[in-house]
Amino acid sequence: MKIRNFGVEIWMNGYENHCSHNLAETCVESLTIAQLLEIAGKPQSALDDLLAMKMTYGAIEGSDRLRAAIAATYARQKIENIVVAHGAIGANALVHETLVEPGDRVISVLPTYQQHYSIPASYGADVQILKLREENGFLPDLEELRRLALPGTKLIAINNPNNPTGALMDEAFLGEIAAIARACGAYVLCDEVYRGIDQEGDGFTASMADLYEKGISTASMSKAYSLAGLRLGWIAGPVDLIHAVSIHRDYNTISVGMIDDHFATMALENRDKVLARSRSIVRGNLAILDAWVKDEPRISYIKPRSGTTALLKYDLPIASEAFCIRLLERTGVLFTPGSAMEMEGYLRIGYANGSTVLREGLARVSQFLKEFD
Repeated sequence: MKIRNFGVEIWMNGYENHCSHNLAETCVESLTIAQLLEIAGKPQSALDDLLAMKMTYGAIEGSDRLRAAIAATYARQKIENIVVAHGAIGANALVHETLVEPGDRVISVLPTYQQHYSIPASYGADVQILKLREENGFLPDLEELRRLALPGTKLIAINNPNNPTGALMDEAFLGEIAAIARACGAYVLCDEVYRGIDQEGDGFTASMADLYEKGISTASMSKAYSLAGLRLGWIAGPVDLIHAVSIHRDYNTISVGMIDDHFATMALENRDKVLARSRSIVRGNLAILDAWVKDEPRISYIKPRSGTTALLKYDLPIASEAFCIRLLERTGVLFTPGSAMEMEGYLRIGYANGSTVLREGLARVSQFLKEFD
């Protein structure tokens, strides 16, 4: 199997440990274990729980308690609809590995997480790209999707809320995509790793797994739940799909680890408090970013409706990678170049770190932009 270099991951691996102000980070500011225990109301008893834990593989598919907590984040999913994976990255890879064969038609939006088009392409699939455009608010063009979704299409891969644009498809829009998929017999894989931190309401939009009989949703503890260090994600979907995934999973996962399972369960059982913190951070920080964009004549964007990232369009005669390298060298601020996501002319900013980091980082970017005057 030959596969393309993973643009964003290579960029982050090369530069994220060499910056003073990381505005490329996509997780809501990470929780410490102490903060998680405080949220869960277990600061004293947590050590006793861990000391009594025998370090076996644990429950292979994820403990019943964990899968019940995951299922509770959906409207129509039960334990048997859930299997746990090594992060959303592992969940997505398992779905593609399970469903996609050489010659299968797979439709993926772009920009999105690169897994959703590079993995099926590496299997020899007929990958069709549905480009998200600024004039549509970075939402999929449904007419174009209908043209691409030929009878027999195997999989439609979307990302909601979208990384990197922060665009959000509501329940009605997702229903339109489900109807298109139903007409051609396709599964829909919806990467929902940022679900729970919408800018309005309770933070939760509808999930594809709840809306469509062949809908598959993936998510993790990393982004909205601020616990990337647990390396724990999941797949929610039809029982027959979960069984098929489990056959592949036996070859590369076994279990996610008892400690990860334990702390993820704790966070999910207290998700109202965890996500309230996350929503406070992303809503407050987006207001800071929005005010900054309005004051920078060379920067524009479609304001995100969810997630932790925005795609900034810049009006400068310089390639995005060169821009980001020069910015890092001059200021210590890290962005992600649009070229890493096949979106040249744009920059991705992650705005969900601490507000002080965001304010100071944006101030440094403003000084940097003055060099082009």
